[in-house]
Amino acid sequence: MKQFLHSLLRKCFFLLVIVLTLHFPSFSQSAPGPYFEAGATVGPMVFMGDLGGHFGRGANAFLKDYNIPTTKIAFGAFLAYHPSEWLGFRMELTYGNVTGDDALIQNKGGEEIFRKNRNLNFRSVILEGMVAAEIYPTVIFEEGSSDLAGRLRPYGVIGVGLFHFNPQGTYVDPNTGQSTWVDLQPLHTEGEGFAEYPGRKNYKLTQLNIPMGVGLKYYFSQNVNLAFEILYRKTFTDYIDDVSTTFIDPSLFYKYLSPSQAIIANNLYNKSPLRNTPGSNFQVGDKRGDPTHTDAYFTAGFKLAIRLGQNSEWNNSTRCPLLRF
Repeated sequence: MKQFLHSLLRKCFFLLVIVLTLHFPSFSQSAPGPYFEAGATVGPMVFMGDLGGHFGRGANAFLKDYNIPTTKIAFGAFLAYHPSEWLGFRMELTYGNVTGDDALIQNKGGEEIFRKNRNLNFRSVILEGMVAAEIYPTVIFEEGSSDLAGRLRPYGVIGVGLFHFNPQGTYVDPNTGQSTWVDLQPLHTEGEGFAEYPGRKNYKLTQLNIPMGVGLKYYFSQNVNLAFEILYRKTFTDYIDDVSTTFIDPSLFYKYLSPSQAIIANNLYNKSPLRNTPGSNFQVGDKRGDPTHTDAYFTAGFKLAIRLGQNSEWNNSTRCPLLRF
């Protein structure tokens, strides 16, 4: 993780140096003063992890394993500070939901049959706070009027975030047949924290992530703009969906949990219809998830922003004289 972050920071610093070098010769005389923007975001939030997916081998692919029925709408609010037109720093809060369900997989006779028969599902609320840098590289090529109305600006985003999640699974009461959503972390479905599995630590429900993405901003006027942004979150946990490693011995639930919790955990950790079939790949020690890939999620949102404290005198004083008629 540290090596990844150090490499990422070096790349970002190198990019900033290049942009600054190109930027100052052409814009140091005409760039406006700093300003703030505030706005709101709405758009789909999509989970990429062990559960659900499409045909073939599940690989947490960015769009290959995307199930449309699992799409949930996320909402956000942000405040951005722009020291110049080409650079911004954004603080944003986002609320959304993610979900995954093996039952949605269409069996085409390939490797997807394992995930289909695994038959697990989950849902989780995502509450995220992040700070990020926005870089507008095409500003260095803009000439003429400083009026932004009608302009399109592509941009890149990278930052750091903190998000909270809480995976839940559906539990069907054998007595009443009633289905309810149950928190999965306290059930230790993969033996997290059990002495028999020393390598499986209890996972925390609040974690760091790295948001990164691209966007395209359209200016309706000097003070109002609308952007479409795709933002991918790299995380450092494989337990957003509570699935990562192998099936454990269910007798351990009765050793470490209360009797009522043990019954629920025993029901939820392995919901495969082939669970009691010898040689079915759903027995103790068999693969339950893929620990070689951490979970991820992304949003594809529309962002409406209003520029705060815009100085109209700046517009009049900095227009290119050649464009006045």
